[in-house]
Amino acid sequence: MAERSDVRRPGPAPAALSARDVVREYARPRTSVLRPGPVVTALRGVSFDVAPGERFGIVGESGCGKSTLLRILAGLDRPTSGSVLVDGTNISRLPERRLRFLRQRLQLVFQDPMSSLDPRMRVRDIVAEPLMAQGIPARRERVAQLLEAVGLPADAADRYPHQFSGGQRQRISIARALAPSPGILVADEPVSALDVSVRAQVLNVVMDLVEELSLTLVFVSHDLSVVRRVCDRVAVMHDGQVVETGTTDDVYDNPRHPYTQRLVAAVPTLAKALAGVSAADLAGAMRSGKDEP
Repeated sequence: MAERSDVRRPGPAPAALSARDVVREYARPRTSVLRPGPVVTALRGVSFDVAPGERFGIVGESGCGKSTLLRILAGLDRPTSGSVLVDGTNISRLPERRLRFLRQRLQLVFQDPMSSLDPRMRVRDIVAEPLMAQGIPARRERVAQLLEAVGLPADAADRYPHQFSGGQRQRISIARALAPSPGILVADEPVSALDVSVRAQVLNVVMDLVEELSLTLVFVSHDLSVVRRVCDRVAVMHDGQVVETGTTDDVYDNPRHPYTQRLVAAVPTLAKALAGVSAADLAGAMRSGKDEP
């Protein structure tokens, strides 16, 4: 049977998260009554798309604008110009009262779990807090399920954050982020404050849950080796701009931009260690724009 030509086919699904020419400028305090304060540009026309279910990394050195971009993506700050779209909805100019859907759709895991967890609250209340904010009944069974999902025992719900190790506190942060069943998880340097011995464990928890729950992951880090392990695709940021984007393996194995080449060259390896190249040597090469000795 011939197919009707007037039948409308559904278009491609919108990106889970999109940035379009995002610029963020901050005005410094004025130093003269005659002249306005100088303007600092933190982001310079950042653009990218994150597909539903994709694991997308944002990597760059400290001060390149990663955290500023993250705040804008999460609706915690607004761009000076440009736009951010979540599931096709432009959130850049929406008032706070209309961002309720975003608080359920997108959740954050912060760098330092100790500073992001209220020390006066029990873990049960910390994990349930996003549910209460959304007006969702916070049942004990749901909290226990979330704690089990991140590898913590049920009796952890009755304890306080200071009674846990750094890795366990980050697991609590992950459980809290997953409480309202978000579709997008944004992780801001989630393992950089942890001991090396527990980083792999926390990364495994994140990767397993992203896979199990079919989450879209935006993973922000200064460590390209960590991003390579976790992410499918990566954007490299430098001086407030995205200088290179591609699959993680392509960017790592065949970097094209000079900054990306220096960033990859600065990753410590066993071969460099055996050759006597120290971390100080790598940092010096990164600053000078040259390859390591």
